Amino acid sequence: MSSRAWRLLADDGAGAAAGLGLDEALMAGYGRDARQRPPTLRLYTYRSHCALIGRYQNLEAEVDLDSCARTGTQVSRRPTGGGAIIMGAGQLGVALASTAPAGQRPREIIEELAAAVAAGLAGLGITAVFRGKNDLEVAGRKIAGLGLYVDDAGGMLFHASILADLDIPFMLQVLRIPAAKLAGKAATAVAERVTTVTRETSRPWSGAALRDAIAAGFATAFGATLEPAAPTADEQSRAAALAADRYGARSWLADRSLAADGSGSAVLTTPAGLARIYVTTHGDLVKNAIVVGDFNALPAALVELESALRWRRLDERSVAAAVARSGAAGALGVPAGQLTLAVLDAGRQADQRATAAPVRATGSCYFPDPDVPAPALNGA
Repeated sequence: MSSRAWRLLADDGAGAAAGLGLDEALMAGYGRDARQRPPTLRLYTYRSHCALIGRYQNLEAEVDLDSCARTGTQVSRRPTGGGAIIMGAGQLGVALASTAPAGQRPREIIEELAAAVAAGLAGLGITAVFRGKNDLEVAGRKIAGLGLYVDDAGGMLFHASILADLDIPFMLQVLRIPAAKLAGKAATAVAERVTTVTRETSRPWSGAALRDAIAAGFATAFGATLEPAAPTADEQSRAAALAADRYGARSWLADRSLAADGSGSAVLTTPAGLARIYVTTHGDLVKNAIVVGDFNALPAALVELESALRWRRLDERSVAAAVARSGAAGALGVPAGQLTLAVLDAGRQADQRATAAPVRATGSCYFPDPDVPAPALNGA
């Protein structure tokens, strides 16, 4: 990645749709065929509060929309992968827009950028290490979540959310975390799995107060000079349009969400992430199928699987043929038979009940479901 002078943008109190709209607008000037220019780093905070789900998650399964309405929490869907997060004054948002490095896999890109965030935390005396697919951890507790999106033109957007502090009871209100499974000790269970800069340094921090340290981490990691700047008029105009037409639109929020009526679901632990397969049926036919999860990038083979399953008979031979045709098992790194059985299990649930409540595809970004084993790594 270029080590020339980078643009550094800073702002506070962004709304959910507006914050994401500007991030994508910054990305628009990058790509393989675009005029080569240094990256743009944006370090910012959201209004308190915003609930942001990952690109490939089911909205209703991740967020308590009624609670969000009661508390005035804005909701949107990121273009990047990863889990559901709460953002506000206590968290620092990181957005890096650039051209995707040629020949690097998403895993490699995220790991490189995670090192820059870790370098910033190191300046505060905090040792954070990259773990799993998209986590930064301190002594086994998560302190930051990471996500990546690369568009067809080669433009890249990297997201990180860093916990300066965290209101755990509030998070439990607005995110669908299975507290019922935790015997009434949800807040304690969360505190055991996450940490904050406030906790690690024994003094209070806000997201905005972290800005200088994280900026220094990127400058050190990439040998870059960061020059304070503001969005251009074109970027501001594009951001406003994206906020209105995409990130604030119901169609975008509902993307990859499946109507609950007559649906069933099954969970599948894979090297690519924890996947949830939703199936709706019409008689003995698959009416619709959607695969959701905290993937950093949605494997194209999963989209092909969704298409291949549509209007097929819900029997082992037919489903196995769809799995084989799609190549989805290979993309997820699981045996074809295992994926076939997961689809059949979801279909059987759909046949057994008229309504299936949303089931979480993964834990939240900061709190994986403790009853589900962590996915294995595949190096991608």
